[in-house]
Amino acid sequence: MRLFTIVFLLISSVILAQSPQPVNSLPPLSRPKLVVGVVVDQMRYDYWYRYYDKYVDGGFRRLLADGFNCRNHHYHYALTVTAAGHASVYTGSMPAIHGIVGNEWYDKQLSKGVYCVGDSTVQAVGTTNESAGKMSPRNLMVSTVTDQLRIGTNYQSKTIGIALKDRGAILPAGHTANGAYWFDSKTGNWITSTFYRPDLPQWVKDYNDKKRPADLMKSGWQTLLPIDQYTESTADNKAYEFKLAGAKKSVFPYDLAGRAGDAFGIIASTPQGNTITKEMALEALKNENLGKGTATDFLAISFSTPDYVGHAFGPNSVEEEDIYLRLDRDLAELLSTLDNWVGKGNYLFFLTADHGVMDVVELWQEHHLPAGRINSGEINSTIKETLTEKFGKGDYIRASENYQLYLNHETLRAKKITIRDAYEAIRERVLNERGIANVLNLHDLATATLNDYQLTLYKNGNHIKRSGDIQLVIEPGWMSGGSTASHGGPYAYDTHIPLLFYGWGIKAGETFSRTIVADTAPTVSALLHILEPNGNVGKVIEPLFP
Repeated sequence: MRLFTIVFLLISSVILAQSPQPVNSLPPLSRPKLVVGVVVDQMRYDYWYRYYDKYVDGGFRRLLADGFNCRNHHYHYALTVTAAGHASVYTGSMPAIHGIVGNEWYDKQLSKGVYCVGDSTVQAVGTTNESAGKMSPRNLMVSTVTDQLRIGTNYQSKTIGIALKDRGAILPAGHTANGAYWFDSKTGNWITSTFYRPDLPQWVKDYNDKKRPADLMKSGWQTLLPIDQYTESTADNKAYEFKLAGAKKSVFPYDLAGRAGDAFGIIASTPQGNTITKEMALEALKNENLGKGTATDFLAISFSTPDYVGHAFGPNSVEEEDIYLRLDRDLAELLSTLDNWVGKGNYLFFLTADHGVMDVVELWQEHHLPAGRINSGEINSTIKETLTEKFGKGDYIRASENYQLYLNHETLRAKKITIRDAYEAIRERVLNERGIANVLNLHDLATATLNDYQLTLYKNGNHIKRSGDIQLVIEPGWMSGGSTASHGGPYAYDTHIPLLFYGWGIKAGETFSRTIVADTAPTVSALLHILEPNGNVGKVIEPLFP
């Protein structure tokens, strides 16, 4: 009997050990109090290191020291522009799926141009400048990681988007956002649209009442450091650089005092543009009480100023270096505020970019590097002449956007011309133009004579309903348009951007394995234990996880 009792107790203890434990004995699900996503407009990967010795300890260097750095991070489609970039970061998708194929495109059904976040069904809020406020995310065809966070917490999470550019605030914030706010350059106010709410919240009104743009412009723009210390940049006065409105030369110091009214747009091309973006983000943080609730909140910030300055002066300019040195200090203040607001280790922070940028063509030519400028107007005229010579007079081209041609299908049908007929005529003529590497029929990419790597990039950017019919592939080092420097191509200077995670759940480290922009959203989703966006094609960046 005694032996039986001992055996019974042993068997019972084994059974109990193998039995499932009560649910309440498992650790609770852990999530950060707040996610802060930062997109720096036109931040090429090498900016991490070009000015490294001049960065302060609390900004970029803090992130590099304590964050997880994806050092081989690239865009996975060819047409690298602002709207497509912001959409792809936050959806884990690509233009072929999420539909944001550019900042603008031609709507074939409506027979008119479309702006990426334009929405005629909504009204401006906070401004009498209606054109600046008729905006929403309705053209984005999939969900964002910010949407999925709202859905996954039964809409208890708050999500807010802040950027000078409307598209930089709206697309990251997603369809379900509690708010998205952007800058109206005509009034100097931060505004929104009725898609989000019927009136500005009081804290935005209060910030607008401070008249910060006018106040900041009084101090002008001087270099942060003595100008002779900007040894990472070209000379201050280069012939190819733009001049700020009212300036006689593109040299420091810049006098901005007294430029109000319609001239408020100039603030976007100065460090003060980043300053008011940072201030608005901090106002949102505190007045929306982000990170203080029971569910994880999300603050999406885009710093648009580096793009304005990069286009106007080029990535090698003193102006661009000064912008990044000052942005570094803005980020240091942002991180310090987050430390105090929700506590170190209680927020997840990531930083990336919407595209890179090509160096100034004339600078490359000065140093005997292959580069050039394409005259898009002349090429379009040549194409029209070619089609007229081949098929007779007619209105053959409806629009030209993103190095793409939108053919007039009504004219083609009336003349019994196939798209392939038009494509072959265009290709034969345009391949003779300098700066054009190839011409693609976007309706027949399967037979394209293009290397596999680039072909994939163009496929990923091709949305059958929104993209054009014919794609011009530019040569590396070439660009079109009137900007001093630009982007929008499939080459490393446009595709290679930063991606770094910092804070909650992140251990310091780096990976040289290739990651793509579509990996950002599913990685954030995995960290938050939520479903990835519905158009997601990216993968979780596994080396980031311990």
